[in-house]
Amino acid sequence: MSLLELDGVKVHFPIKKGILFDRTVGHVYAVDGVSLKVEAGETYGLVGESGCGKTTLGRSVLRLVDITEGSVVLDGTDLAKLPSEEMRRFRRRLQMVFQDPLGSLNPRQNIESILSEGMVAHGIGKDQEERREKIKSILDKVGLPSNALSRYPHEFSGGQRQRIGIARALVLEPDVIICDEPVSALDVSVQAQVINLLEELQEELGLTYVVIAHDLAVVRHISDTIGVMYLGSLVEEAPSDALYAEPKHPYTKALMSAVPVPDPEVEDKRERILLTGDLPSPANPPSGCRFHTRCPWAQAERCATERPELRDVGGGHRVACHFAEEIESGKLGLTRPTGIEAVTESEDVVVEQAEDEAEVPAALLPADSTTKPDAAAVKDKVPAAAETPGDRTADAVAKDRDAAAPDASGKEKEQDKTG
Repeated sequence: MSLLELDGVKVHFPIKKGILFDRTVGHVYAVDGVSLKVEAGETYGLVGESGCGKTTLGRSVLRLVDITEGSVVLDGTDLAKLPSEEMRRFRRRLQMVFQDPLGSLNPRQNIESILSEGMVAHGIGKDQEERREKIKSILDKVGLPSNALSRYPHEFSGGQRQRIGIARALVLEPDVIICDEPVSALDVSVQAQVINLLEELQEELGLTYVVIAHDLAVVRHISDTIGVMYLGSLVEEAPSDALYAEPKHPYTKALMSAVPVPDPEVEDKRERILLTGDLPSPANPPSGCRFHTRCPWAQAERCATERPELRDVGGGHRVACHFAEEIESGKLGLTRPTGIEAVTESEDVVVEQAEDEAEVPAALLPADSTTKPDAAAVKDKVPAAAETPGDRTADAVAKDRDAAAPDASGKEKEQDKTG
């Protein structure tokens, strides 16, 4: 049996409306039926674009957000059914490293107070002296000096604050640590230090990680199994090397094609898959397959009406796509562009509409007309604007002056004769 199992987990947030009385007018389907298993001692990586529900899923495991439906089983205990007090005691076995290291640390507490707070709540250590010694040993494991105990969060760098967040999780001796974007706010050199630290601690203490991240290179380096999320659902899951070598789902293919290759010749020759449109709203997800509105291989007969199940296609590789095998073999052709035209075609439509909908002067419309005539049909009927003096060139003014000069001299001669 797996250490952590999620079965059909759903997290829906109600949309309220009203002045005097709130009424529910809809839901945001942040997580919509996710099932996965995490084995003891392994690292499970969770990737996907912003807004796909990764962080919400991680928070739901710790019951930091309410679970609408489904089960979260940790070592045989369903956390979704535990009362609040029992869940509070059970959180010692589940800890989280948050995305923003500074925002997750209380600026009014020193490091000793921050790290000992959880130990006091769970009854770890006989007295403060024993807790202090344990905290010093944990700080040494994460590469921080013992004199950091009396300092405050703002006195540390970003990488050091993230180490403090890791130490806060470790002092409770958890079984599972959920790392929500643990290195996204750090520079590249510090990222490598934190990732290596997590791996060393896993080997030494036998920890199990669920790593949520955007950086596909980071996830590949640290993960044993990777799950790909799209719009609240898990669309593909596979061992790390297998997923990067042969992605099966169209969305995963597009994600992998966005990762640059450090070889100019390979980079120039490889295919880049560009998706049309934007991520749909989780408050109004598409029917059928969630990805069919952007999928380059979407088929109208099934994709728009039938939601695919996450199924095993061999080798521990699971994919939620009706036509994964046909796409892999090349039997299924593209139904949408995947090159630069996938990005520009929507802009061209906007430009064409703007030209077609050019305004026609009201004076040229028939009195009984109920529709606008074509702009090109009335273009010749529009009178040209009168030329103003300010619009005339210097050459035109000079020519007019020269043409008027003989007339003026003739008038002067006639006046001399009559005089």
